[in-house]
Amino acid sequence: MIDLPGLGPNGENRSRKREVVTDTAGTPVAELSIAPPLYIARAMAAQRKAKPLPVDQRRAALHKAGAIFATSHSAGLDFDAYVQLASRVSGLPIAVTRAQAVEVSHAVVAAFDSVQPARPIGAVPNWRDVRAGQATAIWSRRGELFGVHASGNAPGVHGLWPQALAMGYRVAIRPSRREPFTAHRLVTALREAGFRDDDVTYLPTDHAGADEIIASADLALVYGGSDVAAKYSGDPKVFVNGPGRTKILLTAEQDWRDHLDVIVDSIARLGGMACVNTTAVLVEGDAAALASAIADRLRTIEALPPDDERAVLPTQTVESARAMAAFVAARAVGTRTLLGADQIVAELGDGRAALRPAVHLLADLDAEKLNTELAFPCVWIASWERTNGLGPLRNSLVVSAFTEDDALIGDLLDEPTIANVYRGPTPTYYTASSLPHDGFLADFLMRTKGFVRLS
Repeated sequence: MIDLPGLGPNGENRSRKREVVTDTAGTPVAELSIAPPLYIARAMAAQRKAKPLPVDQRRAALHKAGAIFATSHSAGLDFDAYVQLASRVSGLPIAVTRAQAVEVSHAVVAAFDSVQPARPIGAVPNWRDVRAGQATAIWSRRGELFGVHASGNAPGVHGLWPQALAMGYRVAIRPSRREPFTAHRLVTALREAGFRDDDVTYLPTDHAGADEIIASADLALVYGGSDVAAKYSGDPKVFVNGPGRTKILLTAEQDWRDHLDVIVDSIARLGGMACVNTTAVLVEGDAAALASAIADRLRTIEALPPDDERAVLPTQTVESARAMAAFVAARAVGTRTLLGADQIVAELGDGRAALRPAVHLLADLDAEKLNTELAFPCVWIASWERTNGLGPLRNSLVVSAFTEDDALIGDLLDEPTIANVYRGPTPTYYTASSLPHDGFLADFLMRTKGFVRLS
């Protein structure tokens, strides 16, 4: 059993209340200290009193921390052992887990540079750089203390919040109790690299403690599904990274056969567990042939344990997998089933099950079905006509539009509820350091202030 204490402003914290972390077969692997709300309130109050490290120190520490994350021992685990354990508890295939962990390392190294594309071109980051007699804009923090509720479906979510450290925030992380290892490893690396204990804390906690983190922070980032989005969407101090409901649209002049590889890859890459995986495919015209071809491709994916390097599909406990299949069966009523709920659960013989892909062809543009995002390769396919407009595409993190229609691209970019538009056969999971995810995090954390210097 691995011991995972909290990491507070005064070092490690082991609480009376502990929680056992199990892998997807139900085997206990770690014991997590659960911080009570009072401890969290005091820890974050101490963080608030700390002044940010100087800019050059923050830059150097982030650069160093990325390398430490990928090379050090943390909680008794080297990098390979950490990857294996993170894969076991999350159910994410080990090759995907490893790739995302490496991406976290790179993202931390690049965190300082990654925030720069969000800075207004006319804004200066440091008032001391302004010469006497100048009037200009200063890029300034909207607060001092940033809280994060991290998700546990993949390590990659931890590549974003270190940007807050680059901007001078002190950060309090509530790790997922499902996969707490990535956050622990990263906070440990940041401290070893030069950040102080009160610059960044690791606060595993329950729901009451999670509410305290939000209450104690100036601003917060939360990950979750529709329930989390509904809870926090009206709170201006909370940046919600909710369901992606990501989609692909093909217009009539496109031959879907030319794009089948990209479409299938967008559905199944990353285990189908990410918000950038394709949830729905809309086709101008008859969608039946494309739906059949997608199903033919996806049904060939072999169900393997997550520690197999060839694994593509995520795993859960058999009980959870059966519950997922029952949900899909209920949601799919009225659709044409190509890969249905009856074949989703692929038992592996050790208490775990891989989740085989599901493919359904809709008779109409049912918004509830099109926006049903699940943590495995599950896709809803429908015919779309120009007269349907953008309604079926709204509320999407990504829309990849395979089209030659410039006016349609303009309309998609103008639609406020679509966060990202990729033109041409671009996988919906595509990312780059200069590309916003759901806007830049710095858009939320920073603002411009007017500044005049006469002397």
